[in-house]
Amino acid sequence: MAVESVGASSQRVLVTGVTGLVGRHLAKTLIAAGAQVVGAVRGPVDPLKKIPGVQYCQVGDIGPATHWDAALHGVSAIVHAAAHAHVMAPRNSDREAYRVVNVEGTQALAEAARRSGVARMLFVSSIKVNGEATPERAFRADDTPEPRDAFGRCKHEAELALRATLPAESWVIVRPPLVYGPGMRGNFARMTELVARGWPLPFAAIRNRRTLVGVDNLADLIAAALVHSRAAGRVWLAGDRDDVSTPELVRAIAAARGMTARLWSCPPALLRQMASVVGRGEEIRRLIDSLYLDSTPAREELGWAPRTPFAHGLQAALA
Repeated sequence: MAVESVGASSQRVLVTGVTGLVGRHLAKTLIAAGAQVVGAVRGPVDPLKKIPGVQYCQVGDIGPATHWDAALHGVSAIVHAAAHAHVMAPRNSDREAYRVVNVEGTQALAEAARRSGVARMLFVSSIKVNGEATPERAFRADDTPEPRDAFGRCKHEAELALRATLPAESWVIVRPPLVYGPGMRGNFARMTELVARGWPLPFAAIRNRRTLVGVDNLADLIAAALVHSRAAGRVWLAGDRDDVSTPELVRAIAAARGMTARLWSCPPALLRQMASVVGRGEEIRRLIDSLYLDSTPAREELGWAPRTPFAHGLQAALA
């Protein structure tokens, strides 16, 4: 979907998490469409990192006591992209932060949105609300939630809080899978580093299927869901046009760097056993299992189409 078709020119949109991967690209997408963007930030922003056209508003830490009045002045829509990010082996402090930021912070913002008369609040959730793996069929937006870890459970609780606080015509939920793009961190960034170093990786025998979403494609979907009449009161899943396997991902990363992938075969069952012994079982499981989703409803009902092919998005991410 072209940026110009978003139809957000009359909106003043508050974006939380505006300094993060999703928020940064979304702000640029909305501004290109003519919207006014207010970026909620914890504290002062480095002038060199500021996005032209964004009005920054300091709100402090996000949680149940955050004061949103100044940030919400004149705002007609909210995209809540800020979150305490998922970590592979969360400590008790991480779990507490999940709740304070991701659940209590979301509920407090929804309550502030209701008081301020905000027309629409879009919550960037996670496909982890659906579960961790799809052995039989693609995840769908209407599946019964089955979150398996602390991050997924908190995202689910945040969704429930949003739905309980706002009327159906005022909320939208988008659940993306792994998001890649310039400035990405986490598992994807670690994988690109391993490939760049030329490490031989034992993934040649893996036959899985993973849905990813480029940050530009996700930003387009969020922008469309902010204004489309069918988006309200529903959950939407986001994904690129084509899914990839772990070996295909490694080869694509290598090709984008002008390298040849170094892959060798190790039985997946043996990989699981070895990873479990060294405390990497969860990380390897994500590379072996399938996790793919059905984003057809977003394409058919919202008129959204992932405009950036995986290869191009990956090249931009690695650049």
